Amino acid sequence: MRPLVSIIIPLYNAAPYIEETLDSVLASSYRPIEVIVVDDGSKDDSLRVAETYCQKHTLCRVLSQPNAGVSAARNHAIREAKGKYILPVDADDKIGATFIEHAVEVLERQAEIRVVGCRAMMFGEVNKEWKLPPFRHALLARKNMIPVTSLFRRSDWAQVGGFCESDIYREDWDFWLSLMELGGTFYKLDEIGLYYRVRKGSRRAAAKQQKRLIVDAINRRHSTYMQQYLGGPLHYHRSWSRFLNCFRSEKTVGGDIRWQEGDIIYQGRNTLRQNGNIVTKSFAIPPLWRGILYGVFCKSKARRSYEYALRLGGLTPVPIAYREVRFLGILRESAYACKASECSHTFNELIGNPQFPNRSTILQAIGRFTALLHQRGVLHKDYSGGNILFTTDGSRIEIVDLNRIRFCHGISMNQGLRNFERLNIDREALTIMAKAYAQAMGYDPDYCSQYIIQHRWHKHIKQGITHL
Repeated sequence: MRPLVSIIIPLYNAAPYIEETLDSVLASSYRPIEVIVVDDGSKDDSLRVAETYCQKHTLCRVLSQPNAGVSAARNHAIREAKGKYILPVDADDKIGATFIEHAVEVLERQAEIRVVGCRAMMFGEVNKEWKLPPFRHALLARKNMIPVTSLFRRSDWAQVGGFCESDIYREDWDFWLSLMELGGTFYKLDEIGLYYRVRKGSRRAAAKQQKRLIVDAINRRHSTYMQQYLGGPLHYHRSWSRFLNCFRSEKTVGGDIRWQEGDIIYQGRNTLRQNGNIVTKSFAIPPLWRGILYGVFCKSKARRSYEYALRLGGLTPVPIAYREVRFLGILRESAYACKASECSHTFNELIGNPQFPNRSTILQAIGRFTALLHQRGVLHKDYSGGNILFTTDGSRIEIVDLNRIRFCHGISMNQGLRNFERLNIDREALTIMAKAYAQAMGYDPDYCSQYIIQHRWHKHIKQGITHL
């Protein structure tokens, strides 16, 4: 008995074309098949046209969803599919009568083949054969030569997590890369099996305007594949990628980290991402003179963060790794990874919030923690509200943003007190921290309180936001 093939058709504002597409699909010489149309919140008459057509053909059924994009529509249909093999077809394209039959024969015979495609003919605004280059892994790393109307195993779709639903365009290219990362290759039938409609305003034309977003997303999701076949990342000038990577060096110290994966939790000059219990900080690309400085004469921010975290022990989240990328010896990228902190709050949440639970206890704990840092010879040169973390009950305090730490043989009293200057909080809170600090250090609490209140950071004074 031959295996079932599920033909998946995402539908969005394609009412004039969907019947022609379905006619071509049902004219296929291969059986058994099922046809699943997914309307992706069309604004025209597409859903009604598809439902009317499918009521007359038992092999077809229609699903619908609010508009979520073509990847979400395909994934929705494939989750409902029963077939061993999947063939996506766009709602304005057509397929050849023998394409599915011949493609199934290849996948049934050759386990190393992940995807089977075919030659394609363009029609509509353009009428000619769509000349796509022969498949090579190194070429797929730079550009897509596999039309989305290609046959693959449903089990492979499940293994890679389906089509990416984030807005990266060229989701088919991204999906083929995911399949090839499983191992195996692509096979192209020597027959016209796809008729690709070219019309104004198509997604293919729109995607050309998103080149940088596409390249960034491909690098983020397929860095290992790019490294294997291009010797480094895909560049915006894609054809030059392998050549440019000859002048690029990458160094990672510590654990194996997927640096560009995870949810963005902060986006500014630097970017913080969290992936499970791992937080990565990607530092901004330095200007040329700093790139030379960090590349040749001193340690990068990422390396300093990692090495300082090792020296700090339990006073900061557990370090995992750091990464540096140089081009002709000049530092271009750097990143640091650590375990996610157990501390769920930052000092900034205490500012202007006298009703914060356990506020006095937490402030006392921060004062004692600061004393502990100074007793160990640790002077944080950016000891500010966003870089001090604490638990709800104040039982644990940690510091982050470590690249500006100094390790000293001794810290004087006034030097230690000046370390509070960026903690831009009210007079009462400063007094609580000062007295806890003084008690831990054996200093006069009144002197410490007066000194800390008097010596506010010059930028806060200039901006008139000392909260005193």
